[in-house]
Amino acid sequence: MSASTAVAGADYTRGAMSDPLVLGGRTFESRLIVGTGKYKDVSETERAIDASGAEMVTVALRRVDLGDRSSGSLMSLLARKSWVILPNTAGCFTAAEAVRTLRLARELGIAQMVKLEVIGDKNTLYPDNEQTLEAARQLVAEGFVVLPYCLDDPIICRKLEEIGCAAVMPLAAPIGSGLGIRDPHNLEIILEHARVPVIVDAGVGTASDAAVAMELGCHGVLMNSAIACASDPVLMAEAMREGVRAGRKAFLAGRMAKRRYASASSPTAGMLE
Repeated sequence: MSASTAVAGADYTRGAMSDPLVLGGRTFESRLIVGTGKYKDVSETERAIDASGAEMVTVALRRVDLGDRSSGSLMSLLARKSWVILPNTAGCFTAAEAVRTLRLARELGIAQMVKLEVIGDKNTLYPDNEQTLEAARQLVAEGFVVLPYCLDDPIICRKLEEIGCAAVMPLAAPIGSGLGIRDPHNLEIILEHARVPVIVDAGVGTASDAAVAMELGCHGVLMNSAIACASDPVLMAEAMREGVRAGRKAFLAGRMAKRRYASASSPTAGMLE
C-alpha cells in the first residue's frame, strides 16, 4: 500500500487521523502488540502494558497456568483488563503440538484469534516452515483466525496468505536478540506483494527499530523482550508506543526523495542581489 493510498483512506473529520489496524475483522487503534513474559512481577507487567497503549497482548499457553485465577496471577490480571488476548504456541516444535495446544485453549474460551509459532531450532528459535504451514492449514480449516510467526521470506509469507492466514508476522531478527531490522529489503518485498497485514514479530530492541519497521510500511509490531528486558520497562513501553506511532505517521506522510547532492532549503529564484 502506498503512502498516498493510505492517507486517502484516513479520516480527518475530528482533526486527528483515524488509522486503525484491522485483524480478522477486529479494529485496533494501537499498532503495537506486546507480550506478557519476562517481567519481574505481575504489577510491572500491568504498568508496562498500560504504558505501551497496546490493546492486544500475547500469552504463551504452554508457559502459563491458565487455571490460576488467584490474586497476583497473570490470569487474574488478564481477567480484569480489557486487553484482547492473543494466545500463542511458543514452545511447540511440531504442527500437532501447536494445533492441540490451541484446541485446548479454545475450549477455555480464549483462542479464536491466535499467534501460531512452531519452532524448528532451539538455539535460533527460527520457525519450521513445513510445520508452520501444516498447522496453519488445519487451524484455518477449523475456523481459527491465524497470525503466524515466520521467517522474513516472501515465499513462506505468500503461502501462509494463500492458506487463509489473517496476517503474516515475519521476524526482524531472532527472538529476544534485540538486533533490530536485519533485512529491510526482504520486508519491503513482503509488503509489496502482501494483501494481508504484515506485522514484524521478534528482534526489535529499541524504539528506533519499531519506527523503522513502521516507516517501511509494516502494519504493526509485536514485541516482548525489548520492553520487559529494558532497565526501565515502563519507560521503554512508552518509547515503543511513540516509536510505532511516529513510524506510521512518517510512512503515511511519505519521506522526501534521497538526493546525491545538497539542495538549499531556501529557493534561489528571485534572490535579492
